[in-house]
Amino acid sequence: MSRFKRNESGAVTVDWVVLTAALVGLAIGVTTMITTSTADLSDSTATAIGNRATP
Repeated sequence: MSRFKRNESGAVTVDWVVLTAALVGLAIGVTTMITTSTADLSDSTATAIGNRATP
């Protein structure tokens, strides 16, 4: 039982799982921000092009 208590190999796995989850959450957040910004920019561009007078 004492050898089981001293074994810390599972702690490294938990650290990696937490870090991976944090990176996935960050990636989802960044992707959402970029997608929203890109949609807003394309809408603005479409409006600007649509409002131009044609000769």
